[in-house]
Amino acid sequence: MKTALITGASSGIGKELTYQFAQNEYNLILVARSEGILNKLAEECSEKYSIKATVVSHDLSTPNSGISLAKKIRDLTIQVDILVNNAGYGDHSNFVDSDMEKSIKMLNLNMVNLTELTLIYAKEMVNRNEGKILNVASTAAFQPIPKFGIYAATKAYVLSLTEAIHFELKNTNVSVTALCPGATKTGFEAAADMKDSKLFDKFVMDAKTVAKVGYKALEKNKMYAIPGTRNKILAFIANATPFRGLKVWVASKVT
Repeated sequence: MKTALITGASSGIGKELTYQFAQNEYNLILVARSEGILNKLAEECSEKYSIKATVVSHDLSTPNSGISLAKKIRDLTIQVDILVNNAGYGDHSNFVDSDMEKSIKMLNLNMVNLTELTLIYAKEMVNRNEGKILNVASTAAFQPIPKFGIYAATKAYVLSLTEAIHFELKNTNVSVTALCPGATKTGFEAAADMKDSKLFDKFVMDAKTVAKVGYKALEKNKMYAIPGTRNKILAFIANATPFRGLKVWVASKVT
């Protein structure tokens, strides 16, 4: 039975991806800071789907924590067949009002340690010539977003990196996929202080639907997937618009 490592598994999209892999008979390594919540989720999945679920409490917002997480898992002698880089958060504010410590942690979590884990496990997968990686980006990756600048920039990095690796590995049995959800009911908006943002007024998707799209895209070895017709259209418009100033202006109207 293969094993999927899922970061940010305690809630939202990560939790729903956990269910997707469990019901498709994957053993699990569940990673987040909330050990109690993870233990309950692991017990639920083990009992319901007859799989093995291992919990690793770990904070991925600190320097080199992707490397230290991989060492913990290596010590458990569990082979990672699927890597899901889902852990991440945002912050809604003007750049000059950003909290420095929170912003640096966001960069570590959304980009640096995602890169560490992707590089570590992509190397192992290529050596075996088998494996899959799902990096959770966002529709924010398709354009700069005022008051959400750092987060959008981190997700642009995730999408760009994923697309490049996907192409590099096209002649192997290893695939890397980016999941780019739009506004989703996950608690993200509360953590990012976006409860009053127009972005979460309507057209908000549920995490289960987003997770299903991500799982199917991973299984089909797609380069990226955008859940929801509206999100696909908005991403297409952002890509097709040649005027970067216009992209920023439009994005500013929904945040």
